[in-house]
Order: sequence, then C-alpha cells, then structure tokens
Amino acid sequence: MNDSSLRPRQYIERVLRGQPLPRPAVGPLAVHYCAQLAGATLREYTTDARILADCVVRYYERFRPDAVWLSADTWVTAQAMGAAVDFAGDDQPLSGMGTARVRTSADIDAIPPPDPCSQGRCRLMLDALRRVRQALGEDVFVVACFDQYPFSLACALMGIDQVMLQLTDDRPLVQALMERGLEYALAYARALAQVGADMLSGGDSPAGLLGPRLYREVAFPYQQRLIAGLKSRVTQPISLHICGNTSHILQDMAATGAHVLELDHQVHITRACRLVGRDVTIWGNLDPVGLLARSAPSQVGQATCALLEAVQTCAHHRFVLSSGCTLALETPAANLDAMFDACRSYRSTYPAPAHPGPPV
Repeated sequence: MNDSSLRPRQYIERVLRGQPLPRPAVGPLAVHYCAQLAGATLREYTTDARILADCVVRYYERFRPDAVWLSADTWVTAQAMGAAVDFAGDDQPLSGMGTARVRTSADIDAIPPPDPCSQGRCRLMLDALRRVRQALGEDVFVVACFDQYPFSLACALMGIDQVMLQLTDDRPLVQALMERGLEYALAYARALAQVGADMLSGGDSPAGLLGPRLYREVAFPYQQRLIAGLKSRVTQPISLHICGNTSHILQDMAATGAHVLELDHQVHITRACRLVGRDVTIWGNLDPVGLLARSAPSQVGQATCALLEAVQTCAHHRFVLSSGCTLALETPAANLDAMFDACRSYRSTYPAPAHPGPPV
C-alpha cells in the first residue's frame, strides 16, 4: 500500500474500521493552538466564525494532519443553556463566571428547549464548521466537538462543588439537570452532524473525579444514553474524552458504546489497549505539556516512536496518534514537526486483522 495513494481522511476512516495502514494515522487535539499559530486572540477565535475557521485551516496547511478539530472551549453548550461566561483577558479562554445558573428545580424548568440554530454560540460553531468543510473539502477528517456530556453540563450550570454535595443530598435534582443537558447535547451534536462533521466528540472530564461506583451510577448512564441517541440518528462515529488518569473506569468508558476514547497521557497505553478491547479506537496519548510543549524535538520523536511501538506490540489496530489533551498555546512548531515526522516515517508491520470491523 502506497502512502501517497491515501487521502488524510482515509487514514482515520481505515483506523475506525480496524484496517491496516502504511503508517499510523495522526490528529492531535489542536484547538486554541490554532489561534496562536494564526496570530488571533482567543477572544477572536471563540467569537468569530470566520476567524475560527481560518485558524483551523492555517493549522492544517502548516502541519497536514489527518484530522482537524473544530472546538472553541468547553462552555458552548452551557452558555446556550444560560450559564454566565466571560473572558479573563483577550488571550484567555472563555470560562464560567462562578455564578450558578441552577439552584432549584424551577431553574431547570426555566431553561428553554434546545435550538442550536439560535442559542448562544452554537450557531457560530455551525457556521465555522461549514467554512472549514468548504475550505478543506472532503480530503480531511473533521472532528466537531459537541462540547460536553450531561454530567459536565450539570457541573457547569450548578457548580462542581454543589453537584458533588447534591449527589448525596438531592440526587434527583442533579439528574433532572442532566436530563436537560442530554437534550441540549443531542440537539447540538445532531446539528454538527448535519453540517458536515466526520466525527462527534464530547468531553466529560468532571466525571473522572467520581469514583468507579459513582461514575457507573451517575455519569455512565447519561453517556450511554447520549451515544445511543446519536447512533439512532447519525452515522458519524462518536468519541468520549475524559481528562486525567481514567484507568479505573476505562472498561466502563468502553461500555458506553463510544466508537472512540480520547485518552490522556496519564493512562498507560498498554493497559488501555488491554482493557478497552480491539473494537474501540484509542485516540492519544502523548503528554501535551511535559513532552510536546516543554521537551526537545528529539525527545518528542523518541516518545512518539515508543508510543507507536507499544500500540503495535499490543496489536491494537484502531489507534490515532494524538496529544492526550489539547495542545498548549506555547507548543513549539518544531516539536509538532518532530511528532508528525516520527509518525509519518514509522511503518506499520502488523498484518490485516482476520475480521476487520464494518464501517462505522
């Protein structure tokens, strides 16, 4: 198989099917880094669809990854639901203001039905996705972030400390808020799918703070329902991202039904390959700060090869090389070049699986 015979998107599509490739697929989580690379402020990047799309396109033209990411921050859906957000500075990401949007069931009832075409920045993100799709055509795999899973949305709207308390004192209140968050996440993800996303990614990092029992009782059912709801309406693969060391819940994460798990660098890749099973795609998991932002290019190249070798030794065919979380703004371009070069020069030697999975 000739490397040049495949388009970038085909690398990701083949990975999702468990099919062999001449070299590994690569698609680091480049979000705010795209703004830094293009010389835009984060305020501009997260409030102007044209600028956001242009930043993503410029990043692609500079590094030529197999996949690009369309994401602004982790507050798009929460803002659409009424969360108060603001910038700490022009070059700081948009974040919550620390004011709880929800304190009572009446506050939940006051949240209107979801409408991604009119609420908050959802419309802006849909516009940005159209622009990226038009600029890059069909050759590049575009991952669109539908923002957050229901537990994370509950934490954004109620405050994470209050949610943790209410899980003991008034769990039905948290669950009612998660129900509304489920409605919003489904609506937004479906809208992104219709506009042209190739994969739908959502984060649920606060869920990683729950112990295994609470995770299974609280976050897992809503992750599972969201993924099932999307599978019934869209054909795109669905991803789950939880920051930090998720080794204690990896098998549960795989059981949500997600096609892809985005794993942070604290997760040992060999353990992950063993626990999630060969039908799940792993997207990860180089250290975005200690390695990609702060090490020398030679160290990045060595670590990249070591990660790829570990995955190949495990015979885990469904793997996309990436940063474990979003790239830091200060990541040197030379380090990303070293990562891409190491990946593109690495030759996969595992045979085709006996029963490659069907298209997702």
